Amino acid sequence: MLLNTARLRLRPVHADDVDRLVALDADPEVMRFVSGGPATSPQTVADWIIPRTQSQQRDHGTGMWLLFTHDDRFAGWVQLRSPRHSRADELELSYRLPRAVWGRGYAAEAAGALIAAMFTTTDTTRIFAGTHVVHTASRRVMERLGMRLAADSDATELAHPDAVVEYEILREQWAAARGRGTVRVPTTQRSSLAGSARSRPA
Repeated sequence: MLLNTARLRLRPVHADDVDRLVALDADPEVMRFVSGGPATSPQTVADWIIPRTQSQQRDHGTGMWLLFTHDDRFAGWVQLRSPRHSRADELELSYRLPRAVWGRGYAAEAAGALIAAMFTTTDTTRIFAGTHVVHTASRRVMERLGMRLAADSDATELAHPDAVVEYEILREQWAAARGRGTVRVPTTQRSSLAGSARSRPA
């Protein structure tokens, strides 16, 4: 599945994207809320991360999409994957962008396009994401997407800086707002998405 937004081009990860992903994870600030700072090794990227997400793409139409500006500069990635702990029609959202493009709204723009695609072409009923309480930039992205603290979140967690909180958006919430806060997929593009995006039996 390929997508274009106002400022970005999204495509699934390729085997030759190892250097891009390794360079992204080499920045301790990028990895601050992921690993505490240490980078991901090239071997891990090549032998585990990319094959795993390509398997998700083949089997479910989910996985990792790389982001490029329209002048072909790498701008990070957004991922939607089926959580291992759940058999529900739900997807987990994550994203990682180079520090050079932080604050430009790219994460919300790209994630919004993927959320729209999944809610309009698959049986997905819920999309959720987790982040640290103190990671205010990530929380703002989720809020721009129309996500809110999950119904079973413990409000007391917000008082603990090391806590991880979960945000969610349900299909009916997204539909009621017609994707406000997300990048909507044009009707002419939806037919091309239907054959490649994950679709579960009813």
